[in-house]
Amino acid sequence: MTTRAAFLDRVRREVSRASGGVEVRPAPRPPSPSDAALAVRRQLAERWPEALERFVEEFERVAGVFHRARSADEVPDIVLGIAREKGAREAVAWAPASLGVDLRPALAAAGLPVHVARDVGDTSRREHRDEAARAELGVTGADFVLAETGTLVLLSGAGRPRSTSLLPATHVAVFDRSRLLESLEQMGIVLEALHVDPERAMSGAMINFITGPSRTADIELTLTRGVHGPKEVHAVFVEEPLPPTP
Repeated sequence: MTTRAAFLDRVRREVSRASGGVEVRPAPRPPSPSDAALAVRRQLAERWPEALERFVEEFERVAGVFHRARSADEVPDIVLGIAREKGAREAVAWAPASLGVDLRPALAAAGLPVHVARDVGDTSRREHRDEAARAELGVTGADFVLAETGTLVLLSGAGRPRSTSLLPATHVAVFDRSRLLESLEQMGIVLEALHVDPERAMSGAMINFITGPSRTADIELTLTRGVHGPKEVHAVFVEEPLPPTP
């Protein structure tokens, strides 16, 4: 029987034999996270077109589907087009205040009911989970969009439950340029700033990093999509700024 110490020693020997590894070290915590996050935002105010281009490249590399809207008014038509393509009969969405657009009037007029998230107690949250489990389409915002990996970052909270993005077979995320970040290092700075801000503290929130559709492989490395999440992920970039969300 191999002891724990012997096993770990073997792992160390094998790791030491590897060549060409990348040095990994923790990034220093900024002395003032809020100031550091503001500096990142100022940089992205100029560099967002390049960040968006990189995001699209990486997002499509992981099988994401990218869409572009000139304004929030065009978002319902894009969502409706995706819903029709997928044969969706029901949809769920974050609350309009968190999403930045109310999909219900346009989609209901086209015959697609949209159940928006509510946060008035455990019963409403359970009801939304049931709605999300039935719906073929889930529409959320994106709190951050990470260009270097094509990743959507979602923070859970009131009016923005995890089930909206995780349970339907197709997930659609809507965002504007203010959500773009270039690197994981910038992501850490911005999250640190949120954590220390008493008005936006994320106590109890879940942070979901979504990089493409759900993928699961068995022991024979047969890849299957949609076992533990959506089979498809769409991103809708809105050129005009969306209303600020909570």
